[in-house]
Amino acid sequence: MNIGQAATASGVSAKMIRYYESINLIPAGKRTDAGYRIYGDNDVHTLRFVKRARSLGFSLEQIAGLLSLWQDKARASADVKAIALGHVNALNQRIAELTEMRDTLQSLASCCHGDDRADCPILQSLAQ
Repeated sequence: MNIGQAATASGVSAKMIRYYESINLIPAGKRTDAGYRIYGDNDVHTLRFVKRARSLGFSLEQIAGLLSLWQDKARASADVKAIALGHVNALNQRIAELTEMRDTLQSLASCCHGDDRADCPILQSLAQ
């Protein structure tokens, strides 16, 4: 299949497929004599893997590691679990930071009268 068909089948845009190839995340598609990229079912499966990993928030570096482990039938599942749990810890930290930001903004917004007066605790807090 050509890159457009592979994009449709995998849910990954042709532009992203080319990008993933350019950073060596996935192997470059084979080429026809005319220079067009061609992809097989295994390539589409790999692209779906990458898409799913991206949807879970894994970085490209982490995905490269996961792809390597996925393709290594002698891998230890502990290695995969370590990557996943590391990502869970990073997500928990990010959630805590976002929660703190939300709570701060909510508190500041509740202190603001939101009327025609110039006095605004939100701006005062930002200026500190």
